[in-house]
Amino acid sequence: MSDEERRDSLADQAAAWVPPWDRPRPPASEAPQPADVPPAPEVPPPAEVPPADEVPPALAGPSPAEADLGTKRPPEGPELAKISPEPEPEPEPEPEPAGDQVGAGEAGAADVHQRRAAGRRRAPVVPEPAPELSDAELRGALEAILLVVDEPVSELVLAQVLEQPAERVGSMLDEIAAGYTTAGHGFELRRAAGGWRLYTRPEYATYVERFVLDGQSVRLTQAALETLAVVAYKQPVTRSRISAIRGVNCDGVIRTLVTRGLVEECGTEPDSGAFLYRTTTLFLEKLGLNTVDELPPLAPFLPDDVEELADATR
Repeated sequence: MSDEERRDSLADQAAAWVPPWDRPRPPASEAPQPADVPPAPEVPPPAEVPPADEVPPALAGPSPAEADLGTKRPPEGPELAKISPEPEPEPEPEPEPAGDQVGAGEAGAADVHQRRAAGRRRAPVVPEPAPELSDAELRGALEAILLVVDEPVSELVLAQVLEQPAERVGSMLDEIAAGYTTAGHGFELRRAAGGWRLYTRPEYATYVERFVLDGQSVRLTQAALETLAVVAYKQPVTRSRISAIRGVNCDGVIRTLVTRGLVEECGTEPDSGAFLYRTTTLFLEKLGLNTVDELPPLAPFLPDDVEELADATR
């Protein structure tokens, strides 16, 4: 067969070829039953197909795979660009923190969690500041408190009660005390036993004693006064030391002073284990002293031959 006859044959075959989707289907009534299916006809051998470069593009039909699948060729050129959708950009993966950055991220997350938890907490209630008292109100409040106290009260306690600065309370107390002295009142405000208290003036002591005692006087004995003086100047001191200074036993006198609240126990001596005694704040209050350092010195009251007396007692 010549090349021209072969081309004519291929052209006829291509012109007579009908796609599967365009072929007519037989009606259901005319469809052969499974039992009457005739045997398959013998398939003639395929004709020789020339190479693809020798077949004209106009005569080339769809490929067998395209014919079986019933699909058409996708458009080419600019039509393909119109039909095919643009691919969506893939999100870039976030880099994983390495080393100390991981710890920093965890710390930052913990800080965010703490801030959120703190935001959910209820805000603390801030107490309202105490109202500022004027000088007249502060003076009157201090005088009212000092009239009812039965023992000296410190500046700190007064400041806490009145909710005022301790410096302002202390300066106002000094001003009140100076005002009483200038005005010449029968009482005065002074420090005693580490605090402040109102006292009668010494020049009116006889009238006060006459009113308070009214013929009844309960005084300390000479032995009690001597023992109290030894404790005041030698404190802390043991009973044996007091007895050695006075030259007599002082157990009974010590019990009397402790009962009246003028002397108290303050520990034991490390060497002997004996009890130590000292004066109380009541002692300072009764004498009108602030500390025991304000006691008068003993040197002016000592006899001139004190050294001879000390040698005689040895």
